[in-house]
Amino acid sequence: MTADATWDPAAPGVLRLPSGRLVRGRALRRPLPDGPAPDFALHLLGRPPADVPWESRWIRWPDFRLPADPADAAEALRTAWARTATERVEVACGGGRGRTGTALACLAVLDGVPGPEAVGYVRRHYAPGAVETPWQRRFVAGFR
Repeated sequence: MTADATWDPAAPGVLRLPSGRLVRGRALRRPLPDGPAPDFALHLLGRPPADVPWESRWIRWPDFRLPADPADAAEALRTAWARTATERVEVACGGGRGRTGTALACLAVLDGVPGPEAVGYVRRHYAPGAVETPWQRRFVAGFR
């Protein structure tokens, strides 16, 4: 990994996973943060997102809900986690908390955090209000 292939760990919204990998969570309703653009982004929205000048993947995921296709979402999350080893990966939804927090907690599971502890990890290291609903918490707890 080169120095410019990762996020600034002190930047807002950047989550350091236990392995040291970095991923940025953000709200798509807010302007793009200062700093480098992502190499790859997962957009977690109920409808197709706006085009972006970097590689991205859309997961149909309505607000306050779970992904419409859990198997597709799991595959996309595994891809995003693998890419964090060498690329700037961003996970984003409208508000940057519920769906984004849920996805970040799933990435933490892939990184070795036990499912039942992953929501707490993301709330401590990303945002206290991350993962907003009981069904999102259950989704993370059962994620493999």
